[in-house]
Amino acid sequence: MERLGTGIGWRPEIADAVERMPGIDWVETVAENVCPGHLPESLVRLRERGVTVIPHGVSLGLGGAERPDAGRLAALAERVQALGSPLLTEHIAFVRAGGPLTASPRLEAGHLLPVPRTRDALDVLCENIRIAQDALPVPLAVENIAALISWPGEEMTEGQFLYELADRTGVRLLIDIANLHTNHVNRGEDPAKALAELPLEAIAYVHVAGGFERDGVWHDSHAHPVPQPVLDVLTDLASRVSPPGVLLERDENFPEPAELERELGAIREALEKGAGERAACAADRTSAQGASPEDALQEPEAAREEQEAAREEQEAAREEGAAQTGAVTDPARQRLALAQAALLSALVAGTPVPEGFDRVRLGVQARALAGKRADVVAKVAPELPVILGSGYRRAFLAYTHGHPMTDGYRRDALDFAGYLLAEGRLDDARVRAELREWWLERSGPRPRSRRPGVRLARATRRVLLRR
Repeated sequence: MERLGTGIGWRPEIADAVERMPGIDWVETVAENVCPGHLPESLVRLRERGVTVIPHGVSLGLGGAERPDAGRLAALAERVQALGSPLLTEHIAFVRAGGPLTASPRLEAGHLLPVPRTRDALDVLCENIRIAQDALPVPLAVENIAALISWPGEEMTEGQFLYELADRTGVRLLIDIANLHTNHVNRGEDPAKALAELPLEAIAYVHVAGGFERDGVWHDSHAHPVPQPVLDVLTDLASRVSPPGVLLERDENFPEPAELERELGAIREALEKGAGERAACAADRTSAQGASPEDALQEPEAAREEQEAAREEQEAAREEGAAQTGAVTDPARQRLALAQAALLSALVAGTPVPEGFDRVRLGVQARALAGKRADVVAKVAPELPVILGSGYRRAFLAYTHGHPMTDGYRRDALDFAGYLLAEGRLDDARVRAELREWWLERSGPRPRSRRPGVRLARATRRVLLRR
């Protein structure tokens, strides 16, 4: 695996700071936020300087019951080629449910939800990953996610699940250290045990991020500084293996560049501490075995050869098992589809909580999903909070009850505005008129006329409405 070094998540809000930041070897960008034909100038400049750019997908839904959508895979492949990336990453999660496999309406979570660690889910995930691998021009790495909830009846630990996934498909792993900490707080899972069970040779790189704890629940916010417990898990990993790359994620509440640089410095210190522990252990083993210093010097090379051999075995296993797994997953897909649809419907449509789930935790997750919908819609349609003012969030959260998302956030914004207009929820005539104008501008079968006279008339009407 290519050595990446130290990186940071590229976001438009900190693009200038990232370009000026010392010691940045690579960046990661959200794949769906990049248009292949119109790359952000900042990313173009970084690439011209030799900085590696890796697209990170968030909406493929590899852990879902349906096979990966060919259009989504083609779009990801275009982004890989436009960025000249050596790797593409996605998540071990499901993001939508329902549809033909369940004869029910399709629902969108707008969020990464956990896959049950069962044989059915593993069989489906393995086939989905093989489909993705065949469609992509570069290797794929998949990320473990954070979760507030646990599936009942799970058959494997996270480490066992990831080990078998890598063994059967040859897929590489993006290990999110912060997510291991999140699952420790929320689900009582030991990060050290997960690391001990992982196929360390399959790690492509590592994520580090911050969050916060409230009422005994850890929220993986990506909007807070990296806490010491997360850095401690990173040190533990580095004491076992030298990760090819480590990346700091920050998605909101961006601090000053100096603060980001301090966080990167803390990450480097955690890696150095782990590397020192690893070297000390290696020296102890060498001494105990009576090996010569020359043998000790050869050990890293031998370890690399073992890792390469393990990767070759994984690839052989992937090729050998591809056809066999595809033949047995259809019944598993239907069982998984029904389970995921029941869970997602309880979270976003208010249907009964499936048996075996923690009702309190599901309530926390449902409120978190509704809050995230409100936040993201405010970003993709920033005019709505301006038009609705302080009542935007309250109105949107009320709308989410009984109105699950079915086709992404942009459609959600239009549906929300249409709902307010159709239901007569707006008492202020000016607000109602402005919202109607906004909705008409975006919801028609074709863009409204751009002729100067027509645009002037619309602008004049808006000004008069504001008076």
